[in-house]
Amino acid sequence: MIRFEVLTMTEAAAQRVREIVLSREGAIGVRIGIKKGGCAGMEYTVDLATEANPKDDRVERDGAEVWVAPEATLFLLGTEMDFEVSKLRTGFVFNNPNQTSACGCGESVELKPADLKALAEARGTA
Repeated sequence: MIRFEVLTMTEAAAQRVREIVLSREGAIGVRIGIKKGGCAGMEYTVDLATEANPKDDRVERDGAEVWVAPEATLFLLGTEMDFEVSKLRTGFVFNNPNQTSACGCGESVELKPADLKALAEARGTA
């Protein structure tokens, strides 16, 4: 059986997570989730993780740890988490194949649950 991560992290995202952990006492990583809100319907959440939640999916890259809230898993399957610094914003960016649209300000998105059959076929696990 081939196992795959709920999401993957770029090196830039992993580096930023490691920086956050080093700068915040008690931090062990970040927790990613989604919530209803914004003009497109949903928003990504990024919170400081100070303890592991056994219900969360754990993703690790080069010592950077991210936990994914269980209610967000189906919406985040196949997502790449990146960290971007630009003139207009600095923050985590989610390249999500389950995103169907986004609002003009970029703060909220419309998401559909992942198509598990298509994802398995794409990864050759069907």
